[in-house]
Amino acid sequence: MAGLLRRRAALADEGRRALATVLADPTFELLPLKNAAEQEAFLPPHARVSVTASPAKGLEATVDLSVRLEAAGFRAVPHLSARMVRDVPHLRALLAPLAEAGIDRAFVVGGDAEEPGAFPDGLSLLRTMADLGIAPTEIGIPCYPQGHAFIADDALAAALRAKAPFASSMTTQLCFEPKAIGTWLAAQRQDGIDLPVRIGLPGVAAIPKLIEISARIGVRDASRFILKNSRFVGQLLTSGGVYRPTDLLEKLAPVIADPAADVIGLHLYTFNQVGSTEAWRTDELTRVTRAS
Repeated sequence: MAGLLRRRAALADEGRRALATVLADPTFELLPLKNAAEQEAFLPPHARVSVTASPAKGLEATVDLSVRLEAAGFRAVPHLSARMVRDVPHLRALLAPLAEAGIDRAFVVGGDAEEPGAFPDGLSLLRTMADLGIAPTEIGIPCYPQGHAFIADDALAAALRAKAPFASSMTTQLCFEPKAIGTWLAAQRQDGIDLPVRIGLPGVAAIPKLIEISARIGVRDASRFILKNSRFVGQLLTSGGVYRPTDLLEKLAPVIADPAADVIGLHLYTFNQVGSTEAWRTDELTRVTRAS
């Protein structure tokens, strides 16, 4: 995996071409909140849209928004939060309207619900869907280049290995260290994890909006949420309260350009600020395309 460690300068032209490719068709993450319809207006035509889930809204809200987006011509990717699925009948009831809408994709996460139903984690849900023959054809799973706040690294690694056979891709959770992403991904490839990866990238966001959304999606303690994401908030503070991922993306160019990394796209965490994030994306796409 020496390719993942090549100098950025040696990949300047190749890196820009790679950035142009992933910027042209990213995944936009959307929260199923009241302003989702407003945010939908900022999405580019036929965009791939990942619809999150939260205990405060319920999985039905995720399904409803996904169905609406698909009908509007987008490619919806509903999150199935395992700990929010009560039992197998509930799982079937969630999957039925998705199938009727022609949505054969999902992103399976363990979730944050404190009291799970029949599925305590993402792996148990993946296994059940496979055993019942009701799994969507395209399944994404999360991965954690800098670890998880409450799960040990060894447990995370074991879970990823166990879930990989059920998945078609993985998406990195928020990480602001390009070297950490490259090093982690190189290690996964060496360990035989060959799932294609989408790199999670924060969209344009401000501290007040971040706090507001964290509360509205069911985070009980906004200060706890911020402390868990101190690196993100630190960058917001040093940039006048608004974060733009330009520098992070440029430093990720060598990883994105390396075929061995198998990066198939970007996952933009918009925090339901699609307009500002989309404006940034189109500006960046124009810039790197002209420079190529």
